[in-house]
Amino acid sequence: MVSPVTSERPQSAEEAQAPVPSRWRRARSHLPAAGAYLGLALIVMGGYLADPAGRVSGHLASDNTWFQWLLSHGAYSVRHLSNPLFSHQQNAPDGVNMIANTSVLGVTLPMAPVTMLFGPRIAYLVWMLGALAGTAFSMYWVLQRHLVKSRVAAFIGGAFAGFAPGIVHHANGQPNFVSNFLLPLIVARVARLGLDGRWRRDGVILGLLVTYQLFLNEELLLITAVGCLFLTLGYAVLCRAEARRRVADFARALGLTAVVAGVLCAYPIWFQFNGPGSFSALPLFVDWGEDPLAYLTFARDTIAGTKASELTVGRTEQNSWFGPPLVVMLLVLSVVLWSRSVPARLAVVTGIAGGLLSLGPALRFAGILTEIPGPFAAMPEHMPVLGLLMPSRLTFVVIAATAVLLALGWEHLRWQAGRVPVARVLIALAVLPLVPKPIPARPDWPTPEFISSGAWRPYVKPGQTLVPVPLPSDWAGRETLSWSAEAQHEFAVPEGYFLGPDPAGIGKMGPAQGSWFTHFVLKVRKEGVAPQLTDAERETVRAEVRRWNGGVLVMRADARHEQMRALVEQVYGPARQDRDVWVWVP
Repeated sequence: MVSPVTSERPQSAEEAQAPVPSRWRRARSHLPAAGAYLGLALIVMGGYLADPAGRVSGHLASDNTWFQWLLSHGAYSVRHLSNPLFSHQQNAPDGVNMIANTSVLGVTLPMAPVTMLFGPRIAYLVWMLGALAGTAFSMYWVLQRHLVKSRVAAFIGGAFAGFAPGIVHHANGQPNFVSNFLLPLIVARVARLGLDGRWRRDGVILGLLVTYQLFLNEELLLITAVGCLFLTLGYAVLCRAEARRRVADFARALGLTAVVAGVLCAYPIWFQFNGPGSFSALPLFVDWGEDPLAYLTFARDTIAGTKASELTVGRTEQNSWFGPPLVVMLLVLSVVLWSRSVPARLAVVTGIAGGLLSLGPALRFAGILTEIPGPFAAMPEHMPVLGLLMPSRLTFVVIAATAVLLALGWEHLRWQAGRVPVARVLIALAVLPLVPKPIPARPDWPTPEFISSGAWRPYVKPGQTLVPVPLPSDWAGRETLSWSAEAQHEFAVPEGYFLGPDPAGIGKMGPAQGSWFTHFVLKVRKEGVAPQLTDAERETVRAEVRRWNGGVLVMRADARHEQMRALVEQVYGPARQDRDVWVWVP
């Protein structure tokens, strides 16, 4: 039996006597797994491949564009040697606290050369492919090194960790929740703390991993910490003698981890909660718990799922969505492996704990939020750190536990009917419906030549902003936010798509105070006709543009924007066409 997730799997006598292969041969033996994961990633992102520079997510276009903007932020920070924790290029003149948003600096800074050479759209596709395949391979590597002998078993576990329905759903536009390649390494390192007496090495390595993960996805780092807490408590109960033997070195290593990560992360964390543009909590998402019925539903982006699947529990984040066959298989594996494998018991305990916490502050069933209190009900409103967590995403703990159980089930269960390996066939049938299909992608409007050619430069003097119409936002202004991304932040824009503080310091979408300019633009979008502005309203818009230091207002010149053009002309007079846009100089 494999030892309890804390030591490498024992070698057989044959393995011990076999000649040790060279490092290159060992690495080459893992290429089939890496290639298969890359192939799956290409399938998931297949809708982008024909025209990666001209496609956008058909499900989360705003997030897709936001992460392209983040890639340009990384490139801008490298090119100008500016502070990557803050940006003045969106929400000008106030700026955006980037570390308080999903800045993903651990990817956007290293990928700056790709972004600068090929643009943020190509860089986005490269990032997503690498994140999907890299996460799967990382889990495969940990499983085959520490838990199972069978590389097929490790491959199945890795495939689920990298391509579970919840992961693929986030590939629709949120690569920060797909870039999970460090998480298996962090969990494995936590599980091995104090095992061989080398607590200094373990503590330093874990501290560095934690630091890097902070700049990939802080929320998933917190979720991983919660999962590791339950893993450690479970180990302390199930393996008391070994836990007592390891506790001193474990504590030393963990303390050193805290010192290393604390020193490296102190300033970014201080800046996140105390720097300009910081906020204390995010009540917009704190009640988003996972619907238990979602576990029995097939996700839209799997071969067994359809768009109609979303009608079952609503159009929420599809973090679980395992489908009935896998849920039944997990119940069977939990019962059968409980007495055979300590790692399986730890996976079951950790997965159940994560699943219960993911229900949130109030239970949601069949898409309906009930008044039944959930595990998060006792958490104080606006609580720091935990107040930034979306409970549903604790399902990621369940995904990791499921990957481990699938690998252990493939390794340990030997049920056969004649020569047919019944157990393995059943495991394969349980996961087969979850094979991903290409996520929705649709053509996107090309960036105006006025922007891409640099024709905007004579209009925008140093210290001024380019005011796109509609202003960048999470809905009406998604397209214009992409102009900023394509120009790699060479001009600043007002407002935008980001998380910032409201007047009370609580997190909200967009600027602290929405502008009247955007209010009127949204009214045009909603009603299809430009409202007649009063003199006072026109002066209000002019005052807002002055506060933004606007050098030029820019609108794409096409029939879609005729009424919006009529709105702006009430304030600044007739537009002048420059290439493929209308411009107004305040």
